[in-house]
This record gives sequence, C-alpha cells and structure tokens, in this order.
Amino acid sequence: MTPERWQQVREVFDRAVALPSEERTAYLAAACANDADLRNEVESLLFSDGEAGVGFLNTPVLDLSLPGPMPGRSRVGRRIGAYNILEEIGHGGMGEVYRAGRADGQYEKEVAIKLVRGGYDTAAVLERFRHERQILASLDHPNIARLLDGGTTDEGVPYLVMELIEGTPIDQYCNTHELNVTERLRLFLQVCSAVQYAHQRLVIHRDIKPGNILVTKEGVPKLLDFGIAKILDPTSGSETTIAGPMTPEYASPEQVRGEPITTATDVYSLGVVLYQLVAGRSPYPTTTRTPHEFARAICEWEPERPSSIVMRPI
Repeated sequence: MTPERWQQVREVFDRAVALPSEERTAYLAAACANDADLRNEVESLLFSDGEAGVGFLNTPVLDLSLPGPMPGRSRVGRRIGAYNILEEIGHGGMGEVYRAGRADGQYEKEVAIKLVRGGYDTAAVLERFRHERQILASLDHPNIARLLDGGTTDEGVPYLVMELIEGTPIDQYCNTHELNVTERLRLFLQVCSAVQYAHQRLVIHRDIKPGNILVTKEGVPKLLDFGIAKILDPTSGSETTIAGPMTPEYASPEQVRGEPITTATDVYSLGVVLYQLVAGRSPYPTTTRTPHEFARAICEWEPERPSSIVMRPI
C-alpha cells in the first residue's frame, strides 16, 4: 500500500471509529462510495480495533502513521535551481511551499517553490507532483498563480517555481474590506473566469475553496493549488477518473458519492464559495461537522436561498 493510499484509509478509519457503531455503515457507504477496496481496508481496521481494545492504532506498540518530514532535512538555506530557500510559508498533504529569492545575481525576485515533503517522495507521489507541473505549464491566466520554472533537485525530487502570491483568502478579504454584494460579485467573476479558462483547456481543479483563492493587496484574486486537479480525456466524453482527495465542506455530490468527475464539480464548488460570500455562512446546516454529516447534507439538503438569510433579522 502506498503512503498516499494509507493516508486515505487512515483518515476514513479515524472518522469512522469516532462514530457510534450504528452510524458507521451509513458513513462508510458515503465515504467509500464505489471504492470497495477502501471500505474493506477500513472495515478490517475497525474489526481489529474492536478485537484489540480502544485505540489500538494509537498505541506505540503498532505505529502505522505515515512518516513525517525526515529529521535534519530542513530546506531553508538550501539552493534549488537559481533560488535560495528563505522560509517555509505553507505545507499540506504531501507538499511544502517555501519563499525563495533569486541567488544568481541576474536580478532580484522572490518566488514560491513547492516540493514534495520529506518522507513522502514515493514513486506515486512524485508522479502526481509531475502531473501538477504539467497542468500548470498549460495555464496562463491573470487570475491563476503562474508557473515560472520547474526542475529536479540533486536528490531527484521535482519542484515547481511559482509566482509568489501574498494575499488573503477571498472570504476573509471580503469581510475585512467590508465589500458590498456588488463588489463581492465582481471579485467572484474573476475567479469564474480563471475556472472557465482551465475548463477550456480540459483541466478540472477539484478543490475550489476560499483557502485556494487568495486576493492580493491590489484586489486581484488568484486561484492556487492544482495538486489534485485532473485533465479530462477528450476521447472519453466529459468524465474523468473517480475522485479521491477532497475538502468535504466544498465538495460536490459526485465527489462524495465517488462518481466520475466533470467540470460541473468545479461549478458546484464555486456555488458553495459564492453562497458563503453573499450569505456569510455555509449553505449547509450549522450543526454539520463530520464527513458523514457533510455527505448527507451535500446529497440531501436543500439550502435556503441566500436572500432569505441576509434579510433575516439578527
């Protein structure tokens, strides 16, 4: 089992084991959908957990966690390509993002460099990283963070040199600057333009959420993180492979159900973001917390109209 697959199994297991036993079947049906192997792995762990006692996966006797960053492998201060790594500015999943400065004296410029996290550089992860690089190389839009360069370190780890975006998530930006509805819509339309541009090039983002839409101090929204994006195969119609990674709060029904993904997936996620921007809250019930609850809300809940919410007395 690859580290990436184990992470998926572990996440589903952690959420399932925290639920009352009578709720687990419904949760697994939604979380695993058409992935029978995933469900079998999780159910096997749940059975073993019941046989061995509470929390057997968290005991030091059996450490099944994924490896973290390797000790002594900090990349700060290293040179990668023409850039010196200055500081880590973000990490998530299996990637790390650093602020870096031009080091060859040709000119001064700061960029963002993304690399695979130490300890996660398996063949499958490296291939997915190269896939992201290929996707970004095909995109050139003012509202999409630009790929400037790319290469491979001396250790064989691929890296991306990206436009450095210093901004605020779009929802926070709108609230901090107290934008009215019209101003929020103008900002959102630029995001739609970026997504449309990607779709025209057969790229589905699959993880559109406020955290992946940063607004610069000049008021320009930038769409980031195509790490789980997919390229549509024009020979197979509109569908692509079944989705795996997702952010439940912004996922589409077909992602939750494990069905083939189309450009409609991004449109749905855009709708959730827009709802949040104009209504000031999620379209789902405020009590929704667990992945199982989100799965039911996404597939069964009919959201209130935003106008009903904003007109309601506080």
